[in-house]
Amino acid sequence: MTAVPIHRQPPFAQNTPTCGLKTDTTPVFALKELVANLYREQNKIQNLLSSLGFALRSFNNLNQFLELTPLMTARVTDADGSALILYKANGQVSLEQLHCQNHQIESEIQEVLTRVINQANSNASVTRTLAVSLDEQIRHGMGTKIRLYNTPILVKNIERGRLYVFSTNPQYIWTQTRRRLLQLVADQTAVAIANNELTVELRSKERQDRELEIASDIQLRLLPRKYPSIHGVKLAAHCQTANRVGGDYYDFIPTNYDQLLQDQDSQGQALAHCVPWSIVIGDVMGKGVPAGLIMTMTRGMLRAEVLNRNSPGQILQHLNRVMYADLENSNRFVTLFYSEYDPKTCILSFSNAAHNPPLRWQYATQEIERLDTEGMLIGLDPNSEYGDGQVQLTPGDIVLYYTDGLTDAVNLKGDRFNEDNLIVAFQAACHECDSPQSILNYLFKAVEQFIGTGNNNSDDMTLVVMQVELLE
Repeated sequence: MTAVPIHRQPPFAQNTPTCGLKTDTTPVFALKELVANLYREQNKIQNLLSSLGFALRSFNNLNQFLELTPLMTARVTDADGSALILYKANGQVSLEQLHCQNHQIESEIQEVLTRVINQANSNASVTRTLAVSLDEQIRHGMGTKIRLYNTPILVKNIERGRLYVFSTNPQYIWTQTRRRLLQLVADQTAVAIANNELTVELRSKERQDRELEIASDIQLRLLPRKYPSIHGVKLAAHCQTANRVGGDYYDFIPTNYDQLLQDQDSQGQALAHCVPWSIVIGDVMGKGVPAGLIMTMTRGMLRAEVLNRNSPGQILQHLNRVMYADLENSNRFVTLFYSEYDPKTCILSFSNAAHNPPLRWQYATQEIERLDTEGMLIGLDPNSEYGDGQVQLTPGDIVLYYTDGLTDAVNLKGDRFNEDNLIVAFQAACHECDSPQSILNYLFKAVEQFIGTGNNNSDDMTLVVMQVELLE
């Protein structure tokens, strides 16, 4: 029997595929292509979002940014189009922007959105809760042919609109990644809206600040820039406003302009002759620009009334009648102390419209008395009557006019400075100080020490100090 040799194949030959290397490498190429596509898609999304971020930083006009929002939304979500709907401050709904690659579909979508929005705006009770109803109506209007997705635009946790994405592709899938990208664009849109509102608010505040600066400058110019030359009298005055525009008022008014013009030297400087002068202090109830406007009105009307040369009581009575209608409409009132000093007789005539009574320090007796008459607030009653008072001043006497900003000043404990403390401080100042200006500085410092360092007073504070000079 003849033996037949057996031919064995090499071990590696058993594992060699019959179709060559191509079968082994095809999945690798496919995987590489998939990774490359993912990288390209990721880069595309990053570039689009970077462009949106650049627009957010660069555009000063909100409308320019909103024009890009639907375009960017459609691209990052691979949708056919996008729509931006915003809720206005007046409760109305607005189709802000719409983008779609297919113009025919864009016309259909715009027709649906316009119809739904117009119907919503015709309802007087439009509120933010209507968003759900809007979504239902928009979905119903577009039918099953168009897939619709949306997310709210929240500014300070308040829904200010919705960002919609739509697609006509039956294979379009709303993935978690697309949802997050839509939310990211919506958040950037919310930031743009918030930034625009802050910018508008800032510009408005800057404009108001400029107007306040102008008003403050005008008010300061209306207050006396220098003290008048009154024979035998020294004066000092200061108004410290809590805000840039205040309601405190003081004035020095010559009762005889013709005589005052005659009593001038060759350079036109007023001489200290015996022309009677009015010394006035007042306070408008309230603070800020409204009080400042009424203070300005009071100043002009009072200066005109002084020319009629009536008694102090009659002057306040006439002023009250003239100002009553305007003050009633503004729901504000004015306290006013009006006085006239005659250098020839050293008599101070006065009338008080519910203002803090001035304090008179008598040099001869070292005692303090209040100067007061009966009278109501200016603007409270058109038929109010005001009493007249007189006091004979003697050399060395000092009269302190003040507003309630000083007596109402509060310290950190909540205690008021009140009139008693003011009298004590005024008494001390009259003994220690040698001029009206030093008395004024002493009293302001006393109030500042009482309320404490860094504790700003919430009301205007005004002082006028008049001293009758001692005879030499």
